[in-house]
This record gives sequence, structure tokens and C-alpha cells, in this order.
Amino acid sequence: MKKTTFAVIVGNRGFFPDALAKQGRKDILDVLKKNGFASVALSMSAADGTKYGAVETYADAKKCAELFAQNSGKIDGTIVTLPNFGDEKGVAETIKRSGLNVPILIHAEPDTQANMTIANRRDSFCGKISVCNNLRQAGIPFTLTQSHTVKANSAEFKQDLDEFASICRVVKGLKNVRFGAVGARPNAFDTVRFSEKILELSGISVQTIDLSEILGMVGRLADSDKAVKKKLSTIKKYIATESVPADSLMKMAKFGYVVDRWVAENDLAGTAVQCWTSLEEFFGIVPCTIMSMMSESLLPSACEVDITGLLAMYVLQLAAGTPSAILDWNNNYADDPDKCVLFHCSNLPKSFFKKSKMDYQAIIAGAVGKDSTYGTVAGRIAPNKATFCRTTTDDASGVISAYVGQGQFTNDKLDTFGGYGVMRIPNLQDLMQYVCRMGFEHHVAVNLSQKADAVTEALGNYMGWDIYRHE
Repeated sequence: MKKTTFAVIVGNRGFFPDALAKQGRKDILDVLKKNGFASVALSMSAADGTKYGAVETYADAKKCAELFAQNSGKIDGTIVTLPNFGDEKGVAETIKRSGLNVPILIHAEPDTQANMTIANRRDSFCGKISVCNNLRQAGIPFTLTQSHTVKANSAEFKQDLDEFASICRVVKGLKNVRFGAVGARPNAFDTVRFSEKILELSGISVQTIDLSEILGMVGRLADSDKAVKKKLSTIKKYIATESVPADSLMKMAKFGYVVDRWVAENDLAGTAVQCWTSLEEFFGIVPCTIMSMMSESLLPSACEVDITGLLAMYVLQLAAGTPSAILDWNNNYADDPDKCVLFHCSNLPKSFFKKSKMDYQAIIAGAVGKDSTYGTVAGRIAPNKATFCRTTTDDASGVISAYVGQGQFTNDKLDTFGGYGVMRIPNLQDLMQYVCRMGFEHHVAVNLSQKADAVTEALGNYMGWDIYRHE
């Protein structure tokens, strides 16, 4: 994952102790470096910096804004740190003049009870309120730390930084993102309808290709093609294939190679693939393993041309930096109101499982025959903490809506097929009421992380989407 880079504004106010600004700048830059983040900040040199590398005056703000503008291509977020009260106008002017359109974290260093004299009192507690007031007046969204004041070198602020980095990755990752729709939406799945135009308003574009074009390109490939043989080898290394016919594996290799090439040529961040039941009837495989491999390699892939399901997968992936899966809200679990079964045929990334193998798709096999349905990734999801998310285009309101929450995959007994797991979610019945009343889809994206707060902040505060945080 590319290193996250923060623009750093050190606030200062002359009639507060200058030494606090000097030490505050050192502290925040040291903490960022220690935790693996890059930074862009004013220097303390007389030639091209400011006093202690801080922003206090209008001239300081212009100098800092120019520095940020020059480095805008690599800046993912802005951190405002207040070692003392700080100058709220200087902070606001810097942000406005920089032209940056990235998330902003407001940090204030706490006072200590033993150091409240005129020589070392910070008043950052108060200054943070003034900075936030000025940003609100300017219509600039910002993010707050968990505590109003927090030491830069504390474990709590490290958590704040990790959460803020997730927010920045989501917001940046959604800028001009391109998704691929492989084939038409299956006619039976009205639930996965979506509006390309509403997505486009948020900078999300959808590139389409007909399934016949994919299969036409597949048909031109020879079994002996070097690229096909390489893809076949990759599949066999990825998952156990002992019980799968060689002919089915060859078809998967060709299909996977063609889709990989199309993704690369079109600079796509993820795909949603037509499956049910054209590929089984007319080509003789399910694409699940190919999709699993893409998701595992951080190119998420969703079923049934579910583009907004793919979007939720991608959002979670950005927040966590790990693979996401698409699953069905599928079954109750016994009579426990806070547990349910999440299931798919499946195309889950293999990192979700205790162990997995390639198998045939038992549901579709009843209609088209077992030999035409090899390619699923079967296994039980390992016990783990998880975040779930769903995005959708609410066409009646003209907005993107979403919900997000956290749960736990359990070890509860369950004997079934496909890719599956039992998840415990607090107040699950309330969530299902919300999902149904708001008309959300039966698909949900899941990531093995705890990132619901970061996703809520990124999508709600910065993207302006309508988001429900389930708790």
C-alpha cells in the first residue's frame, strides 16, 4: 500500500509561548514518521520557512498554502495541530488558499495541571473550538480526534491517525474511480439496478463490456497460449483443484486472462460480473474463482453485475487495506436474534476462510448440470471481527445511500455448502428493519476489519452521502 502523506499545519499565536509551537511541530512530525506516514510541512529556515515552521500571520498562511499547492499531487489529508491556542484565521486561510480538497484532522495538545502559568499554558482546548468555528463558517468539513485534546505521542492519538488515514484513503480512492461491468444485469435480479448518472456525480464511472465480447476473445485463445498457461498455473497455486475437470480449469484460465487484460487496459479498480446463468449454460463454468483471485489481489469483484455492491467492497478495501467480499444476507441462525448466516456460492477471497477448495455450484447444477458449474470457492469463513457495508443509488431521491456497521464471525456450528459464516451483529433485528424499509439490496460487502467509524466519516462528512451507522 502506498504511504499516506499528510500536509501539516502547526498553529501558533504570538502572545502564547512560542516554544510550545516549536516543540509541537517536532512532536507531530516525529509521530507521523514513527507510524509510517509521510508529511509536508513548513520549514523553520529563515529563507523559505516561518518562525518555528508554524502558521500565525496572513503571510505565513500564504507561504504554507503555496507549499501545499506545489505538493498537492501527493497529499492525502491535512493535519492541523495546535500546540497552543493557534491562529484560527491563519489555519483557515492556509486551507482555503492551498486548493487542497482532502480530509482535515484537528488536533489540540492538552495542558497539564502542573504547568498552567503564563510561561507554559497552552489554551489549545479553547483554540480548537475557534479553528473549527472558522472552518465551519467557510463550509470546510473536518474530522475531530476522539478526545477534545490528546497528546501527539500517545497511543490514543496513534488510533486517531490510523482512523484518519483510513478516511483519507477512502476519499482519495473514490476520486475518478472506474469500475467495469462485465455483461448485462441478470433479468431476475432487479434488486441490483443502479444509476450510472448518480454515481457519476460523485466521480464514479462505469465501463461496460458485453459478455459476448469477452467470450468471443476467449474463443480465439489456444490452450497452448503462453498467457493462458500462466493463468492456469496461477489458478492451481491459488486453490486446491484436484476434483475439477481439466477442461473446466482451461476455460477458467482463458476467461480470467481476458478479464484481467480488459481490467488493465481500462484502468479499472474493480469489476461486477454477469454469472447467473449465462456463463454456466453457454460457456460451462462459474467465474467465482477468477473473481475471488481478483478480490484477493485488491481488485474487488462482485456478482450479478452488482456495481453498487462492488462500490461498498471497494470502500471497505480502501479503509482497511485488505480484501473485501460480497455476500448475501441469507438465513437466520436458529432462534438467536443477533445472529445470521452470510452466504455466497462463492467468490470470496481465500483469506476469509479457515480452508477452501474449488468445487461445483450446487444451486445452479440442478438446472444446468454439475459439469457446467465448476469454479466456486467453497469453505467456512474463519472467526474474525468484521465490518459490513452497503451502498446504493437511491434514484427516487437522487442520492447515494449507505449503511455500515460491525460484527463478529463466530464458530457456531453450521453444516452447509458454498462460502458461508455465522455473524453476530448487535441489534441485528433493528438493522434488518432498516435494510428492508429503506429498500436496500440483499447483497452486503464485508471486510475482516473494524472500520465502520472511518467509513461513516468518509462517506458522510466528506462525500456527502446519506449514511446510517448501525450500532
